[in-house]
Amino acid sequence: MSGKFVVGYDGSEAARRALDFAIEKASAQGGSVVIAHVLEWSPYSFLTPTELEERHKRRKEELDRAETALMAPVVKEVSGKGVEVDTAIRYGKIAEVLCDIARDTGASQLVIGREGESGLAARVFGSVAGALVQISPVPCTIVP
Repeated sequence: MSGKFVVGYDGSEAARRALDFAIEKASAQGGSVVIAHVLEWSPYSFLTPTELEERHKRRKEELDRAETALMAPVVKEVSGKGVEVDTAIRYGKIAEVLCDIARDTGASQLVIGREGESGLAARVFGSVAGALVQISPVPCTIVP
């Protein structure tokens, strides 16, 4: 069974474990991997036209920086592993955007890493992993 694995990737050790897991599974199944990075971006509707223009300029700079500093090196690193690898960089709420990418690419599975945050912050605000488990349109694997 071949499939497409979307991996949430932010450069952390947990994300790297998730990527390694997805590459191993894709290789065994004749599948492919989409490495997805989500930049959180809150919409400000009360900005002036000049402020909005500056904000869009910064957004492009962030996208370019994510491509060159984060995605290009990891793609180069995993390119010799016999698995087709694509990338996706988008703005928005991480869990929602990862689900959108999974839908848009026809993914069969979402894969993310988790560091294991504990304490009050995790209980109050939740986590990307917790949100994905609830809203993912495809099976979701959380790699510890």
